[in-house]
Amino acid sequence: MPLNTQQHTILIAGCGDVGSTLGQRLASQGHKVIGLRRNINQLPQGIQGISVDLTQIDDLQAKLQGIHCDIVVYAAASPNFSPEGYQQTYVDGLNNLLRSLSTPPKHLLFVSSSGVYHQDDDSLVNENSPCLPRSFSGKIMCDAEKTALAAPYPTTVVRFTGIYGPGRNHLLKRVKRGDVAPATPRQFTNRIHRDDCAGVLAHLITKALGGEKLETIYLATDNTPATMYDVTHWMAQQLGIKVLSESATRRAGSKRCSNQRIKESGYVFQYPSYKEGYAALLKTDP
Repeated sequence: MPLNTQQHTILIAGCGDVGSTLGQRLASQGHKVIGLRRNINQLPQGIQGISVDLTQIDDLQAKLQGIHCDIVVYAAASPNFSPEGYQQTYVDGLNNLLRSLSTPPKHLLFVSSSGVYHQDDDSLVNENSPCLPRSFSGKIMCDAEKTALAAPYPTTVVRFTGIYGPGRNHLLKRVKRGDVAPATPRQFTNRIHRDDCAGVLAHLITKALGGEKLETIYLATDNTPATMYDVTHWMAQQLGIKVLSESATRRAGSKRCSNQRIKESGYVFQYPSYKEGYAALLKTDP
């Protein structure tokens, strides 16, 4: 992608794995990227780090005073899987950030999750599907989406499905032990490679900076919903692993997520399915 003739400032709040990958991509395009996280020593080159705790509003307001951002990306991750962790990270932290911005940005992007969907019947879901989650995590993420969309400037929610990529190799480790998913109960899984997460966000940021109107919500997932049986058995075949056991995974619903809207916006997936994505991982982690 060609460099921008005009430099913009993008603030990434919660600059972890996806945020850092996004930041590197934006910096390579000529943008100024500011990354907020507790430990900035882990930020890659090209990202200006600010050490801050998103749950501490006084610290946030002091650190962000006088900083103007064209785009704000909220990509924080809860430190633990608990109601307290989720509330503090996704709702309270977002509220703190919005109250700490010196000037309103042109656009806010909030990174959410397909966990807001409650469907468990293999049905196809999209941005218009109802969200009535039963889990605390889904309920709190819905609250966080509402908080983001109530901001007094253009806002877009991006719901990612299961993220995999370098360092996210739990499923690969399981298959390497010879354990795969059974054919029944059938469980559809939806996935997106970390690099495509960053790609989707960079794509939407470019459109927003170009003055294009974004949709309020995008569901970001690859082209191929697949069953856990198909994914794990394919992995075993690629690895030449003998299947020793079959066990069901922790169920997180069973639905098929549609990426039609993000593709219609012009985004082209680097890894269209789990096969391309995991094949690339196997080259670096055989």
